Amino acid sequence: MPPGDLQEKTEQATPKKRSEARKKGQVAKSQDVASVAVLMAGLSTLCLFGSYIYDRLHGLMQGSFVRVNEPILGNAGFLELVQNVVGQYILMVIPIMAAVFLVALLANIMQVGFMLAPQKLAPEISKISPIKGFGRLFSKQSFMELFKSLAKLAIVGGVAYWTIRGEMDNLHTLGKMEVAGICLYILKVILKIFVRVCVIMVIVAAIDYAFQKWQFEEQLKMTKQEVKEEHKQSEGDPQVKSRIRKLQMDAARKRMMQEVPEADVVVTNPVHLAVAVKYDSTAMNAPQVVAKGAELIAEKIKTVAGENGVPVIENKELAQSLYKTVEIGEEVPSDFYQAIAEVLAYVYRLKGQVS
Repeated sequence: MPPGDLQEKTEQATPKKRSEARKKGQVAKSQDVASVAVLMAGLSTLCLFGSYIYDRLHGLMQGSFVRVNEPILGNAGFLELVQNVVGQYILMVIPIMAAVFLVALLANIMQVGFMLAPQKLAPEISKISPIKGFGRLFSKQSFMELFKSLAKLAIVGGVAYWTIRGEMDNLHTLGKMEVAGICLYILKVILKIFVRVCVIMVIVAAIDYAFQKWQFEEQLKMTKQEVKEEHKQSEGDPQVKSRIRKLQMDAARKRMMQEVPEADVVVTNPVHLAVAVKYDSTAMNAPQVVAKGAELIAEKIKTVAGENGVPVIENKELAQSLYKTVEIGEEVPSDFYQAIAEVLAYVYRLKGQVS
């Protein structure tokens, strides 16, 4: 493979890289989604609580103007007036602020889930470096954000112009209205502009979220070499793992061969398989397979058995069945009791233990 291929990011990001990026606060998120959600929440809350806010504001202004005209207000009276104004103001804005806060929180959670990224808050030298700051200022991302801002400004301006132009025929009637009617008409036009802007901004936010998602996936992509290196780190180098498995198998085989001299009999088929069986009626409920192997290991088992005086008995069917169904250290199943008993009885007779 040419070296250049290793540098091209063509592979999808692994779960590990995604997790590391999330810990650093790097996620696919569109600010426009949160902005549109906040705008719609504020607008909806203003419509729902408009009369409540109007009554509070009317009472606040009326009461304030009456108190100000008192001959002697004094310091205590002035502080009471300020306290009342601030309290009334807080009561007016609480519904809007609460709705905006909750919707902004939900908009971010819906995009990236609940996430805590302390590393994002850690100070970085690159953030205060003038050179890197200058580079970020003229980066592709900055130009994209500038283009998006200008596009949104053009959209809002165009919608406002289009809406106001459509109301030009009604402007001549404003001179015949009362002040309250004129204010109500202006509010209706403003509301119409907001609603139309919200509809268009929802579409813009959806497009921006799709773009941010695509851009994030492109940034997370990895080279084939990076994927291989990560696989080695998480799973281990295949050569090292192979070496470890070989050492483990050698150690297990060595322990198994140490059990062969203690066996009562080695059952063979007779060339390819060998199974060593041990039975101690005082410590075991049934005969136990202490070693087994095929080909070279089978030859080794038979050699060790011969060197230590362990009988080697040929029984093809029993040897094959034990080799396939019984693991080393396990007791022989009851299905093989009869066959094993016959083999052990024959061995005991050879040893002179049974007449």
